[in-house]
Amino acid sequence: MRIKRLFALTLATAMIFTGCASDKNNTSAKKEAKTATNTTSSDISEVSDNSGNKNNKAPEIEGLTYQSAMDLKYAEGFNVYYYEGGYKYIDIPLSGTYLIVPEGKEAPDNLPESDTQVIKQNLSQIYLAASSAMSFFDALDAIDTVTMTGTNTKGWYIDAPKEALANGTMKYTGKYSEPDYEMLVDNDCDIAIESTMILHAPEVQEMLMDLGIPVFIDRSSYELSAFGRIEWIKIYGALLNKEEEADAFFKEQEKILDNMEEYEDTGLTVAFFSINSDGSIVVRKTKDFIPNMIALAGGHYIFDNLENPGSNSASVNISMEDFYDQVVDADFIVYNATIEDPISSVESLIDKDELFKEFKAVKNNNVWQVDKTWYQSTATVANLITDFNIMLTGKDTSKLTFLSKVGE
Repeated sequence: MRIKRLFALTLATAMIFTGCASDKNNTSAKKEAKTATNTTSSDISEVSDNSGNKNNKAPEIEGLTYQSAMDLKYAEGFNVYYYEGGYKYIDIPLSGTYLIVPEGKEAPDNLPESDTQVIKQNLSQIYLAASSAMSFFDALDAIDTVTMTGTNTKGWYIDAPKEALANGTMKYTGKYSEPDYEMLVDNDCDIAIESTMILHAPEVQEMLMDLGIPVFIDRSSYELSAFGRIEWIKIYGALLNKEEEADAFFKEQEKILDNMEEYEDTGLTVAFFSINSDGSIVVRKTKDFIPNMIALAGGHYIFDNLENPGSNSASVNISMEDFYDQVVDADFIVYNATIEDPISSVESLIDKDELFKEFKAVKNNNVWQVDKTWYQSTATVANLITDFNIMLTGKDTSKLTFLSKVGE
């Protein structure tokens, strides 16, 4: 296998050098958020950016006998089908299909999709460029299977990968758009786990596949509910033969839903945003998991009908003037410090634009921010619901996980 990969790498390199290569009057926001969290497959076309296919039948695979499908409660972006002999078939609409082949066995000759990628277990040499997926491996006690990463030490804000990079069990292997192909080959890379950013670098994806490295594209960030995102731990459980561990972890996270029964509708409005270097504002469209979490916490997302026409992205760029018109009277504003550098004080926010002086939340000292660990903590992302509720109700801030009040 390694000889074949080295040959492919040499050939591909030669080809490159030759040029071939929320509504304040809506008192049912929390109820609607719960409905979104428990979206059924019949609603997918209206609310899911994953174009899921829960109603699809398991594909018939010549030589394999179908057994069952993975039970999913919230996630709309993937399906996992089980076949006799330990074979599994993963379908991620808009990303691809994958056949997981148990150790010591071979893939059938005729797969249902011509571009289905074959993933051979056991996975022990993983290149992970989708940084938001790392927390799933940590939750499954499988950090040791990720031996290569597309994020260097400075880019990590959670402990597990920083420690692994420090002790040498994980190596920086180049970012998603410029991976070190030679290092991947030398380390017999089993699989490259990518975010959808890889779709902007199709030549890299093609090169990896030419080297015999399956490219697995994670779309967890396109789920519209926090629990839909967390449920992606089950797909990694399937890849690693850790389904029981994944299911147990997910059930623990679901207990947050029990706490939400005590959260009352506060009637308070919340804006969630960051500021680009050019001064424009980045917010989330209304049908997104962050507004969903705000509503579950008892708040109202300030944008009640914000869309992003022509794009699947949940992020929407608007001018400061438009942001001012919509948000000036919001009760709370939450700065997304996972994207840009954190703000150290309310004054530093005003330094970015004098208009912030006029915001109700600024005048009332209700400026908050989410820290950089949150984006890389997908497995526990629902803790932000609890944080939002603490913010909205003035409860004990010592129990906050990702949220903090600016200046405190």
